[in-house]
Amino acid sequence: MSAHTVCVRFHTALELIGARWSGAVLHAISKGAHRYAEIRAAIPGLNDTMLARRLRELHAAGLIERRVLDTTPVKVEYHLTEMGRDLRPAFEELATWAHRWIPLPDE
Repeated sequence: MSAHTVCVRFHTALELIGARWSGAVLHAISKGAHRYAEIRAAIPGLNDTMLARRLRELHAAGLIERRVLDTTPVKVEYHLTEMGRDLRPAFEELATWAHRWIPLPDE
């Protein structure tokens, strides 16, 4: 495997999960927010348009699945796929790094 191949894959992965709000959406879903309103409530500053866009993109990329529940009214839930669950260790490492190196914003 050449360095170029690794670089292309790494760059593609970073662009996918590093897109604004993508990481936060994946993290919220991994922590148990499965309904649209729960995901939005878990991420301050995220608007409906961007959440809908990110959910579509993450679904198309195979990181999340959309489950339509047979209820009245119909309910929709979002869950990590195996591919999305495989990101958990990376997010945990990133959180550890962030707690060490990224200062909290002044409030």
